Amino acid sequence: MPLVAGVDSSTQSCKVVVRDAETGALVRSGSAPHPEGTEVDPAAWWNALRLAAERAGGVDDVAAISVAGQQHGMVCLSETGSVVRPALLWNDTRSADAAVALIDELGGAAAWADAVGVVPVASVTVTKLRWLAEHEPESVARTAAVCLPHDYLTWRLRGDGDLASLTTDRGDASGTGYYAAATGAYRTDLLTTALGKEVVLPTVLGPSDTAGRVAAGDVRPGSGRPGAVIGAGTGDNMAAALGVGAEPGDVVVSIGTSGTAFAVADKPSADPLGLVAGFADATGRFLPLVCTLNAARVLDASARMLGVDHERFAELALSAPPGADGLVLVPYLEGERTPNLPLATGALHGLRLANATPAHQARAAVEGMLCGLADALDALVAQDVRTDRVLLIGGGARSAAVRRIAPTVLGRPVLVPEPGEYVADGAARQAAWALTGTDNPPRWRLGSVDRVEGDPTPGLRERYAEARDKILSRP
Repeated sequence: MPLVAGVDSSTQSCKVVVRDAETGALVRSGSAPHPEGTEVDPAAWWNALRLAAERAGGVDDVAAISVAGQQHGMVCLSETGSVVRPALLWNDTRSADAAVALIDELGGAAAWADAVGVVPVASVTVTKLRWLAEHEPESVARTAAVCLPHDYLTWRLRGDGDLASLTTDRGDASGTGYYAAATGAYRTDLLTTALGKEVVLPTVLGPSDTAGRVAAGDVRPGSGRPGAVIGAGTGDNMAAALGVGAEPGDVVVSIGTSGTAFAVADKPSADPLGLVAGFADATGRFLPLVCTLNAARVLDASARMLGVDHERFAELALSAPPGADGLVLVPYLEGERTPNLPLATGALHGLRLANATPAHQARAAVEGMLCGLADALDALVAQDVRTDRVLLIGGGARSAAVRRIAPTVLGRPVLVPEPGEYVADGAARQAAWALTGTDNPPRWRLGSVDRVEGDPTPGLRERYAEARDKILSRP
């Protein structure tokens, strides 16, 4: 019974699951927190991985390990392999102006969509490199290689310290802004335009390729017995799709720190509006994705404002009528990525005496967050992506209110898999794939699935659109 380990190095924490390579059965797991903030020393991720592995009972008995990580983060390494500066994370918006400049320099959003399938926004790596060039030229001078969070951890597992051994996969690479999913090649000219110099980039591995083997004693205690196979790894969204077993026609809606809607597709996307990111997936296909900055934290903030816990918040939301009697929340509490409004704030519309209750406010918060994700589904449909049904995952999916209200806003049947660590599970499934070297990933059944249906709430999307467009029209 060979075992495999999957790592989810997310914004907030590191999680490690150990599963049976053949059946996918969970053997054990562990987690450790990451520091807060939008820039982090990558050493913190490595230390959290080691601690999570320890809390998982060690992984010195695993035959393979693979790392999935938060997308877009900028990790700069010197010639000796040391970290040049703290990594800028996906949710760091200081490069918003750099994104605008890069779009103009290439000739507009459509030019970027054609080039790499992604139109730069503040979250994308290429914009962070331009910000670095403009604000920290001394850091650029020291930078010899650029990689992503999952690349860095995979490299640390290998342990040789050689920049030439940096690896990535096509899924995570497709979120950098200088790798084209459609052609499977880097656009080093775009990176050089942003950073002002050439640097070493990770070698792009195939879905079932291996990145080497774990160095002896590198993850203590236990972890990766010497010689354990290291999978290619991937981005967190790609791993989630693999973990949940998404197929063409499925849209995975993940409600976590960010909100994402992504679908498995057989052809690449190139959205000139920049709403849909034309990513690759972790299987050799494609993963058109729409991301919002405001998801589960909208529920957190709303519950805090009402002075209730999440269970009571859900009860309040479900006690109010669909549509909250006209109360609408546009939930741009941390700016927004889709639409691209990094400096926007949230807004409550339609407040009247009749709907000025905690229940109506809770309902409006849930519906507003889901309306943002419904806009994401619309953007996928505009790119001819099949959206037959929704697979609802992430921390926000554990809310009874979110589960019940989702089909009435999203307009599709909603399947809610049993709560799990789907990013880490996808990484574990990839590790098992690398171990076997087969043409397709192993088929695992990872628990029950609840199906939720409901008729769309009349007028809700229209009222939300009207409120949203008022923010879009602001100077």
